[in-house]
Amino acid sequence: MTDRTTTAPSGGRLVLTVVAWLWVLIPFLYGVYSLVLKVPALF
Repeated sequence: MTDRTTTAPSGGRLVLTVVAWLWVLIPFLYGVYSLVLKVPALF
């Protein structure tokens, strides 16, 4: 038998993990998007 609690995060921890990733990825993706828009001005 395998213990699922060690391989899969609990429901509350999963939500916290998703929120933390979104907290990082949304500003990062916005920065990449704005960078892509400004790159043509350099050339």
